[in-house]
Amino acid sequence: MDVARPETKRRKRIRRYIYAGSGLVVAVVITTALARLKPAAPAVDRATIWTDTVKRGPMLRDVRGLGTLVPETIRVIPAATDGRIDERYVLPGTPVKADTVILVLSNPELQQAALDAEYQLKGAEAEYSNRKAQLQNQFMDKRTQAAQISSQYQTAKLAAESNEQLAANGLLANLILKQSRVQAAELAKQNDLAEKEVETFANSIDAQLAVQQANVDQKRAFYQLKRSQLDQLRVRPGIDGVLQELDVDVGQRVAQGSVLARVAQPSQLKAQLKIAETQAKDLQIGQKASIDTHNGMIPGRVMRIDPSVVNGTRTVDVELTGPLPQGAVPDLSVEGTVEIERLPDVLYVGRPVHGDANSTAGLFRVADKGKEAVRVRVELGRASVNAVEILKGLDAGDTVILSDMSAWDSYDRVRLQ
Repeated sequence: MDVARPETKRRKRIRRYIYAGSGLVVAVVITTALARLKPAAPAVDRATIWTDTVKRGPMLRDVRGLGTLVPETIRVIPAATDGRIDERYVLPGTPVKADTVILVLSNPELQQAALDAEYQLKGAEAEYSNRKAQLQNQFMDKRTQAAQISSQYQTAKLAAESNEQLAANGLLANLILKQSRVQAAELAKQNDLAEKEVETFANSIDAQLAVQQANVDQKRAFYQLKRSQLDQLRVRPGIDGVLQELDVDVGQRVAQGSVLARVAQPSQLKAQLKIAETQAKDLQIGQKASIDTHNGMIPGRVMRIDPSVVNGTRTVDVELTGPLPQGAVPDLSVEGTVEIERLPDVLYVGRPVHGDANSTAGLFRVADKGKEAVRVRVELGRASVNAVEILKGLDAGDTVILSDMSAWDSYDRVRLQ
C-alpha cells in the first residue's frame, strides 16, 4: 500500500508556478520589444525617381508658357455693301498682292443707283455749263453797252472842248456851248455807271456760279461713292500677304460690314504666350525671351502683357528679333521662355514637383551612401522653370529627390533599391 508524500506535491506546485511566471515575463518582454520596434521603411525603386544635387552659383530665373505664332498685322476685309457672292478666286493659304481680286459680289440695286448718280451728275454739269454761258453772254452785252457809252462820251467830250475854243474866239453862240457841256457831263455820268455795272456783274458771276458748282460737286461726290462701292464689289486685300481665312461661300448673301476674309503678312510674326498668373507677376516689358518652334530657337523680347487674367493665365506678346526658321507660319504651336533675372550667387537645386516659390516643402534627402532617403524640411525662395533657390534645410552637395513622393507622405524615411 502506497503512502502519499506531501513534500513531492508541494515541489510540483512550486515548479508549475515558476514555469508560469517565467512564461509571463518572457511574453511581457517580447511584447515590449515589439512595441518599441520602428516600422520598416518602404522600398522605392531608383528607376522611378529622379534626383538633383544642390549647387551654389549663378541661377537664371525664367518663366515658361505655351502659345502660338500670330501675325503682327492682320487685315480684316469687310463687305463694303450688301451683296451676293458670285465668284471666289482664292483659297486660304494662297499668297496675294494688294490688288488681287479674291471675291466678286453682285448688287443690282447698287448698279442702278450708280447709273442714276451718273445721270444726275451729267444733268448738274449741263445746268452749270448752261448757266455759265448765260452769264458770260450777259457780261459781254454789258461790256458792249459800256463800250458804246464810253465812245459817245469821248465824242461829246471832244466836241465840248472844240466848242470852248470856238466860243472863246467869238465864233460860237453861248447856247450851243452850254448844250455841248451838258451833253458831255451827262455822258460822263453814264460812262461811270456803265463801267461800275460791268465790274459789279463780273464780280457776281462767280457767286452766281457757286450755287451751281456746289450742286455739281454734290452730285459728283455721290456718283464717286457709288462707283467706289461698285468697285469694292471686286474684293481686294489691300496689302501683300497670305489669305488666312475666307468666311463666305459662292451664292451666300452678305450684309454691309460682314467680315469676308482675313489677310496676314507671314513675314511679320510675333509669339503669343499663355503664362500662368502665379508666374507672370514678375514679367516686364522689354525682358529677353526665346521661342522654341520645334524647328529652331528665335530670340525675342516682351512687347505686351495683357493686364487681365483669363482661365488662370495672362497673355504675353513676344516680338521676334531673330530670323524665322523654316516652317514658321501663323498658328504654329510654340513654347516660350522669358528671362526674369540672373541671380549671381545663390544655393539652388532642380525644381521639385511640388516646390512652389517662397514656400516650405518636405523633400527626401539621399543618405547612407545612397541606400536610403530621409525627409527634411526645406525653405524655398525664388523659383524658375527648372530650378529653385534654397534658403534653409539643405547644403551644397546634398542630393534630393525631385520627383513626386506624395505616395510616401506618411513616411519620413524610404529605402532606395
